[in-house]
Amino acid sequence: MATEIKAPTFPESVAEGTVAAWHKKPGDSVERDELIVEIETDKVVLEVVAPEAGTLTDVMAEEGDTVQSEQVLGKIGEGSASGSKEEKSSSDDSAEKSEEKSDVKASEEKQEKPASSGGGKQHDVKAPSFPESIQEGTVATWHKKVGEAVKRDEVLADIETDKVVLEVVAPADGALAEIKAEEGSQVESEAILATFTEGAGGDSSGSESGGDAAPAKADTSSDDDGADEKVGDKILAPAARKMVAEHDLDVAKIKGTGKGGRILKEDVQKAVKDGSAKKAAKSAAPAKSAAAPAAEGERIEKRVPMSRLRQTIAKRLVQAQQTAAMLTTYNEVDMTEIMALRAQYKETFLKAHDIKLGFMGFFVKAASEALKRYPDVNASIDGTDIVYHGYQDIGVAVSTDRGLVVPVLRDTDSMKIADVERKIVDFGKRGRDGKLGMDDMIGGTFTITNGGTFGSLMSTPIINPPQTAILGMHKIQDRPMAVNGKVEIRPMMYLALSYDHRMIDGKDAVQFLVTLKELLEDPARLLLDV
Repeated sequence: MATEIKAPTFPESVAEGTVAAWHKKPGDSVERDELIVEIETDKVVLEVVAPEAGTLTDVMAEEGDTVQSEQVLGKIGEGSASGSKEEKSSSDDSAEKSEEKSDVKASEEKQEKPASSGGGKQHDVKAPSFPESIQEGTVATWHKKVGEAVKRDEVLADIETDKVVLEVVAPADGALAEIKAEEGSQVESEAILATFTEGAGGDSSGSESGGDAAPAKADTSSDDDGADEKVGDKILAPAARKMVAEHDLDVAKIKGTGKGGRILKEDVQKAVKDGSAKKAAKSAAPAKSAAAPAAEGERIEKRVPMSRLRQTIAKRLVQAQQTAAMLTTYNEVDMTEIMALRAQYKETFLKAHDIKLGFMGFFVKAASEALKRYPDVNASIDGTDIVYHGYQDIGVAVSTDRGLVVPVLRDTDSMKIADVERKIVDFGKRGRDGKLGMDDMIGGTFTITNGGTFGSLMSTPIINPPQTAILGMHKIQDRPMAVNGKVEIRPMMYLALSYDHRMIDGKDAVQFLVTLKELLEDPARLLLDV
């Protein structure tokens, strides 16, 4: 009896979804709870698993079709794919057994071939399972080349998505046998990136017996896109030469691991990562002019592909301005009390918590208190619904080499200032290293961005959808202020609150910002909850 495969029950306001990908085709055998198809909604990607073991017999909703909640997508029949083929062959049990033995023998012989050349069991190296709405990623960097020995769990490649960089690690001790997805290529969730052989690999210089062929092949396959070039006593592969020029490196400081000391692309990548091949300040200008003299009046242009993260940032910022009725209100805060408090306790704070006392902890705590008083600012818009959040998850904008990311501090109302400062330092470090995970980025009910770290005096921040407000901090600058009828020099900071006027009235936005100002100018109010 056939078992129906149904779409999941869609959550809340989701009316329909789209069949994103079938992971099985008719005739394939499936196990119970094995992933069969993915349904993409406007919020998340939902996985549909097999309700029973058997064979996929019918696909009733093709990829790209729009489906409703609990709609029948396909059917699973009894038995397995291999069993149905055996029934059609009408051979007896003994014949089937002999065929199975011959198939097993043939497959064993195939696996023995790489073993005879120094390898063992082969594995498919797959891209990670991309979470939620991420459809694909880009192979950013291969850290290992074909034939190079690696240890279990050592990083083989980086996959860059529109939110984070995901690492692909070695499944065992061995070596890459073949790279199937080159750097820059687009890959989907769980796509095969390479084949990996257990126990294979050796010294890339070919010092091991019988190991010359594999490294030599790796040299040509990874970099043979033009003629080698000799710089001084170093020989550069074409791809390596290009990277040296892009990063303005000193070739003499790069150690080549290719045949005869040839510098490969991977060697340059290692030098860039280590920072071991930077040119000296004095020799940098002459070396550059000697290598590539610029003609007088030459108009140089450089075209590089936009990263996936930068594409997503651009898309979301434009979307925010097109869909939200965005308005910005400004105020300024006197930072005298916070700066005095920081100066008084910074040494004690450092000894007690092993972290420096900054300004962001005060702003996060003040914002948490203000959000509780003005729930509209802490809400989000979902279609025609307003979602009021009974908690404060504040995103903190972090600048990285790849672009701006916004990791989220969870339940900031219950966090101490030391916890906030420690978490922000951790976000900054992991953001620069590309180690932020999806769990760090998801959610957030409000965002704070600090352009003051780069010297910005005033700006208009853009809302991070589906949130309805964002706070912009700026540079602290001494300015003359009228205080009790006298002119005094005070450290002042401009604050900017951008908000969605569809959700937040001007009165509430202004009062929220005034409350924030009052809490920051008198930090004791944070402790007394007044």
